[in-house]
Amino acid sequence: MKKSNIRLLLILLTGSGFLYSCTSAEDTTGDTETPDTNGAVDITNAIFTEQSADCASYAETYSSSVLDIQENINFEGAVTISTTDTQCNLTVNSIPNHNFNDESANFATNVSELNRLFTVSRSPTINAESTALNQRYYDAIMLNGIVVDILSAGCYKPNENGADQDGNVAIGCTLNDGWLLDPLGVESRFGADSHNAHTQPDGTYHYHGNPVAMFDDNPGASGSPVIGFASDGFPIYGSYFLDPETNTVRKAISGYELKPGDRPGPDDNDPGGAYDGTYIDDYEFNATGDLDACNGMILNGQYGYYVTDTYPWMLACHVGTPDESFSKGQPKVIMDHSH
Repeated sequence: MKKSNIRLLLILLTGSGFLYSCTSAEDTTGDTETPDTNGAVDITNAIFTEQSADCASYAETYSSSVLDIQENINFEGAVTISTTDTQCNLTVNSIPNHNFNDESANFATNVSELNRLFTVSRSPTINAESTALNQRYYDAIMLNGIVVDILSAGCYKPNENGADQDGNVAIGCTLNDGWLLDPLGVESRFGADSHNAHTQPDGTYHYHGNPVAMFDDNPGASGSPVIGFASDGFPIYGSYFLDPETNTVRKAISGYELKPGDRPGPDDNDPGGAYDGTYIDDYEFNATGDLDACNGMILNGQYGYYVTDTYPWMLACHVGTPDESFSKGQPKVIMDHSH
């Protein structure tokens, strides 16, 4: 194994078993070491340690062997990261490196293996103005091959068919509608599992916040590792960083707070009620934490986004220019599993 891979993997919580591809768990037998016939690095349940902001540091082929818990189906995750002088290409099959769809979840559709290619700049730049998140684009790609898609398509539309008792619908909304639901701010959490993830209609498994994977609450002396890259090329770190003012490692704090008082309404346009985090418009940026309005900061000369325990959970906008490969309209790719 390369030295970079040794740095990358701190622990493999599950280091034995077979590699499966969409077969019933009841068909599995044997008690042998994980085969590595394709030369891939097994990252099943891996806790990452590398903090390099250059995506090229993670160039490798990775695999994982995981379970759809409720469906009792085994999947093989696959991620290949290749590089050029200017960019990294991440080819993924959209299967995570951890079990998913646990008893807490209520997925609308089953998880599907979907091969996609994402391009990440090796030298991203901060623009004069940030770029808002867009429902037509994925926001980031994690190193385990799973996309981040922060915004929901649910909102307050009391006169729509399918609206619940609070006037909210789960699908069909755009940013122009206002009062978008925060998937992690409602009790149902949109049927998310314990990894703050669920599926889209095509079976895409995606995170809305902390993946509860790839990093943990025992960070190294410099803080949490890089666990992914936003579509603008900047790294996404776990929750912890080394505070240069106190020389202690602690969690990054969001600069967003709930607005005081009550929302306008209730009426056909506004839901009324207290600003309680149900909607993303319940929050305002007050610069009260460590992070900027996009949920990132510059530390030791490097800009990065951070996973936070409160809204916006991972990122609220992009400081750079998102790559077009993150468009949801991009065609699927054929993944080469031969090496």
